[in-house]
Amino acid sequence: MTECVHTVGLLPTVREPGCPFDPPKELRQARAHGPISRYPFPGGHEGWLITGYDLVRSVLADSRFSSRKELMRHPLIDLGDMKIPPAPPGEFLLMDEPEHGRYRKLLTGKFTVRRMQLLTERVEQVTTEHLDAMEKAGPPVDLVIAFAKPIPTIMICDLLGVPYETRDSFQEHVDAIVSGVSEQDQLAGYVATQQYIAQLVAAKRANPTDDVLSDLTGTDLTDEELMGVGLLLLAAGLDTTANMLALGTFALLSNPAQWATLRARPEIADLAVEELLRYLSVAKTFQRTALEDVELGGQTIKAGTTVILSYNTANRDPERFDDPDTLDIQRQAVGHLAFGHGIHVCLGQQLARIEMRVALPALVKRFPTLRLDVAAEDVDLRPETADIFGVKSLPVTWNACP
Repeated sequence: MTECVHTVGLLPTVREPGCPFDPPKELRQARAHGPISRYPFPGGHEGWLITGYDLVRSVLADSRFSSRKELMRHPLIDLGDMKIPPAPPGEFLLMDEPEHGRYRKLLTGKFTVRRMQLLTERVEQVTTEHLDAMEKAGPPVDLVIAFAKPIPTIMICDLLGVPYETRDSFQEHVDAIVSGVSEQDQLAGYVATQQYIAQLVAAKRANPTDDVLSDLTGTDLTDEELMGVGLLLLAAGLDTTANMLALGTFALLSNPAQWATLRARPEIADLAVEELLRYLSVAKTFQRTALEDVELGGQTIKAGTTVILSYNTANRDPERFDDPDTLDIQRQAVGHLAFGHGIHVCLGQQLARIEMRVALPALVKRFPTLRLDVAAEDVDLRPETADIFGVKSLPVTWNACP
């Protein structure tokens, strides 16, 4: 008797009203049917959706599954005969070995736990400056603009060596990419950011300073490769952390007992950050394509087949985490997949952790009466189609001192 395998329609593009932190219902239902479901891509490609923790983790560690961009398929759009191009030079997240390893090896030593911990004092300084500015301005504020976005922006600018006098225009270009109101705005922002980083690479070659980009000019990377690496570090280090800070604050404010616990016990910031990473999983999905026939979860994944890996359902898998849909910042959320797994695990994960471990407890301590300035259901969320989930804005207020 042939086993009946669940089939998921087009990936859901909305979350249920009143449940902004939970994966869309259709994904949760798919996982309830089992860790692997059929996924018919637009255009007719028969792919798979992986929603269970163990299977997602196994695919990420399996070299028989490729990360190459040109082997992927768009999960929502029928591209017809249009071919997806290979990843540009330097964007090694979408490459396999040995190309991936060549780039990553040059960067690994610059993102060690010890080196990132040395940046803690700088993160504390930047956090304090923005909390001071919030307090001086008084309520209400948009926490995205006042707090969540500037902290990782400044840190990634420090790492890349972006001059202070050009950071505002640099930020405008990046904003257009991640939150442009149209594809035209996003494309314009991407082109402008490319041009800026190209100029920055040229400047670092001429006059190296104490930053990662300058260090890389001493390697065999071409200018085009340096620009690609710079864009990748920017994308990985800015938008993800900014949304974790904003959405994480939203989640804590929506769970007053958890907010109170972090306020009373700032020493558990490490646990709180890992739990928020698990619970929110802002980088929701990634793809891999089978290079050969692979047996997975009782199914045969044919060579050339693309699988979608659902991080947010994997991190809510009840077979891996007890009571997974509950936010519990005292939980030992060890082994979550928010940063991925395997050779492509997030290179900047330690910096993201430090930023969150410093910023969130400091926010709670400075503004213990912080609360939403709009109804929770009126918080403007990013669409589910965005690469990184989060909030567009987070209006908050607090009891200011007279």
